[in-house]
Amino acid sequence: MNTVHKRRSRKKPGTAPGTLIHVGEKKVDKERLTLIRYNSTDYEQLELEDLSKLRGLPQVDGVTWLNLDGLHNVELIGEIGSLFNIHPLVLEDCLSTSQRPKVEEYGDHIFIVMKMLYVLDNEVEVEQLSIIIGPGIVLTLQERSGDVFSEVRNRLINGKGRLRKSGPDYLVYALIDAVVDHYFIVIDEISLRIDKLDIEVFSAPHSDTIEELYLLKRRVTDIRSHVSPLRDVLGKFLKAPPDFISEETQVFFRDVYDHLLQVVESVDIQREILSGLVDMYLSVVGNRANETMKVLTIIATIFIPVTFVAGVYGMNFEVMPELKWKFGYAYAWGLMLLIAGVMLIFFKRKRWF
Repeated sequence: MNTVHKRRSRKKPGTAPGTLIHVGEKKVDKERLTLIRYNSTDYEQLELEDLSKLRGLPQVDGVTWLNLDGLHNVELIGEIGSLFNIHPLVLEDCLSTSQRPKVEEYGDHIFIVMKMLYVLDNEVEVEQLSIIIGPGIVLTLQERSGDVFSEVRNRLINGKGRLRKSGPDYLVYALIDAVVDHYFIVIDEISLRIDKLDIEVFSAPHSDTIEELYLLKRRVTDIRSHVSPLRDVLGKFLKAPPDFISEETQVFFRDVYDHLLQVVESVDIQREILSGLVDMYLSVVGNRANETMKVLTIIATIFIPVTFVAGVYGMNFEVMPELKWKFGYAYAWGLMLLIAGVMLIFFKRKRWF
């Protein structure tokens, strides 16, 4: 697998805290702003060109979910921060796509960073997701269009279940639950590759096998670095004040937490299996090399006395009785074959091959 190094924008050292600079790769040509507003009876979804239309919308009861695909438009993100009174440090972290999963409380809103994992064209893609929850509002900021929330949107449209009847805390639960559910899909995809490599290591290992094992092990390690910190994130979020997360919703977050523990355990098991496969590959290749060396050694050992006999009768002496014997040539061949046969029988009884 070839690694493609893409140019990433970087933040200059010494920049003042809260300075809005996109740090990362531009993954969409044009940003996409989607507004969803809902309550138990009504649902509304709008595609916004800019925030001017949002400012002109009438206030409604219920939950407002604003999603932004694409983080390169720094000015737009600054406007979103001003409109919803988001702390500049939160906006700065949203624009930096190398953030570690975390949760922070800023006055009347909570900021969550996590990684979305999904399979695209048989490859595991990683995307940063920023979630901001405030009074009646949920903001999500993603690096590109397309996510893992299609089922959440369908539930909102259909109006079934408790999602339309609950507050923003339950929407955040639904979003995080969807992210964690896709972790399992990614793990299943990796498990299929591990099973394939497991068979390959024992049946027909080749030079590409160890490379694929190494790349897969590194990918699993990267996944663990994205998934494992989320345990602390959910643990802290469960301790958030009741203004942000109700006791009723906490029950669902604990369920997500349990699922996340299963994910981390599965990733750890996969790392151990891959480490074992690497060791097994080296052992199998080493054993095959030893078998080859054993065969070559046996052949060389057999030819030592044969070469000796050939050398004796190849000496340049005038008086050698067998040279004038009419059966001398056959005798020499018979002697060499007899020696070789006896040695083969001896090696076989010793189970050296």
